[in-house]
Amino acid sequence: MKILITGNNGFVGSNLSLYLQEKGFQLVGITRTPKTTNEINYNSLSTEIWDESDAIIHLAGKAHDLKNTLDEQEYFEVNTELTKKLFQQFLKSTCKVFIYMSSVKAVADKVATTLTENVEPTPATPYGKSKLAAEQYLLSQKLPKGKFLYILRPCMIHGPGNKGNLNLLYKLVSKGIPYPLGAFKNKRSFLSIENLNFLILELLKQKPSSGVYNAADDEAIATTDLIKLMSESLDKKPRIVSVTPKFVKVLATFGTLVKLPFTKEKLQKLTENYVVSNQKIKDTLNIQLPVSTKKGLIRTIKSFNNK
Repeated sequence: MKILITGNNGFVGSNLSLYLQEKGFQLVGITRTPKTTNEINYNSLSTEIWDESDAIIHLAGKAHDLKNTLDEQEYFEVNTELTKKLFQQFLKSTCKVFIYMSSVKAVADKVATTLTENVEPTPATPYGKSKLAAEQYLLSQKLPKGKFLYILRPCMIHGPGNKGNLNLLYKLVSKGIPYPLGAFKNKRSFLSIENLNFLILELLKQKPSSGVYNAADDEAIATTDLIKLMSESLDKKPRIVSVTPKFVKVLATFGTLVKLPFTKEKLQKLTENYVVSNQKIKDTLNIQLPVSTKKGLIRTIKSFNNK
């Protein structure tokens, strides 16, 4: 089975490529700057290449900008317009499967209870809006018989080699700095790269009905429990203190105004409730995820410890 994959050199793309190759798939990376014989430029995607391929996994995109330095239009040029271009080529070809990597942020920046696929999307950021615009375009197009479209909405993805917010939190714990947000009680969902790879493999193998699917681990976890897992991996006693939430929010507001590392957005990510349901995709594929929430997080945390 031959698969086209955009964003193959990113964290998700590199892990997924290795995983699928080990399962016997032939991979062709689609990138702006090809570096190997197994990669081609976006502009070199000929009809022949499309027709020779069984599926495309579209991972490439403009990531969420934590520093708010990007122009809004940049998100739409990459996350929306590139997706449109690829999907039009897909529709004209004999390629059967299109998997689009969207995001839970295409639906909501804050979640009151549990995020399901039935929640009405109200994205708050240019990133989320551009992802939703791509989704809406894909779903508006008539899908010929025999073709399948899967839109995946993952929550925060992690795994060995990941350099995201979990790594930043780990650095704080490794330096012995007390975690000051113990007064905040929250639960948030994560997604291990192992579980994401498994879900994509099952979509390729089973080819269920086209649709939009959340992707998350089975259990949500509190940030304070993350701190405890990280401390255990370092053989340290967890240092969690409970600073008054009102005072913390004032500090975060000040940090946002003067552009300090601790901002309102960072505070939200550390203390928000963001629980994502994965029930739809599990029921559709009739599967159980191979890696538990705790096991996946421990594997990621240990990779930080080995650096």
